[in-house]
Amino acid sequence: MLFRPTVEADLDRVLSCTVTEPVSWADPDRYRRFLADGSYRPAHTWIAEDASGRLLARAVWWTFPDGERPLALDCVWVDDSVADPAALAAELLGAAHAAFGPGELPEYHLFLPPDWRADPAVADAVDRRREAARRAGLGDALERVRYAWTADAPVPPASGALVFAPASDADFVEAFRRVAAGSLDDDTRRGLARTDPLTQARETLADYLSMPGDRAWWRLARTPDGALAGVALPSANQGGPVVGYLGVVPELRGRGLVDGLLAEITRSHAERGASRIGADTDLGNTPMAAAFERAGYRAHGVRLVLREPLPA
Repeated sequence: MLFRPTVEADLDRVLSCTVTEPVSWADPDRYRRFLADGSYRPAHTWIAEDASGRLLARAVWWTFPDGERPLALDCVWVDDSVADPAALAAELLGAAHAAFGPGELPEYHLFLPPDWRADPAVADAVDRRREAARRAGLGDALERVRYAWTADAPVPPASGALVFAPASDADFVEAFRRVAAGSLDDDTRRGLARTDPLTQARETLADYLSMPGDRAWWRLARTPDGALAGVALPSANQGGPVVGYLGVVPELRGRGLVDGLLAEITRSHAERGASRIGADTDLGNTPMAAAFERAGYRAHGVRLVLREPLPA
């Protein structure tokens, strides 16, 4: 079996791979669009070929258009003729991971309906992919609930308890550092588990600067007496406006300030004409889920994230 990245001449073969299972996948239209803007690349699309050159598996990774290292696995396809699809998929992912070089392995994101466990076809498709991911080193799973605010919902009113203003990158780094302490967000907690708070805050800044959202949208929230209360960071991805980052400093949690932060982000996007604002939160982060519901956001799906476990 040959595992290799694709080249431009492989495009028609790459587009011929059709996932018939009820899970998210990189269909031809998506692949062409993302290939055009640099989010997909031939070097980040890997295939498995048998001795005769027959295409048996394909894996597609995504990255920011101006990025270099793949950030997330979007799709894995294995031909129906393969007796052990999880084994072949795992070998393909492992070969690609080795070629990507040192560093944290790219996550695998599966976009699923809210009740995906209740549908045997979806659950079976997810199980096969989870097994392949596990064998390739992505043994940790996080389930995130996807939300959206749409223009037919009311715009949340402005908070009278907070004052919002732009701030420097250094001020945002300090705010990220303070808000991260005691956070219920799993990504934030993982970041703090593998590095120090200041480094984690700087990485958060870099991550959001790399997104398509405008840096000028970002706001820090302060109490009327000038004390830092939290962060309200509207942003955008390739799908449009999103709730980028919001959080309250530990000493002010439990006072309902999260509603003011989310209202500021929602109003910021709505004033620019957004008809839809995407968001998500960890399945276990019930306070954030409740805040989304209060602000008129509605759950519409699940993002299952398969990733490398943290070192013991």
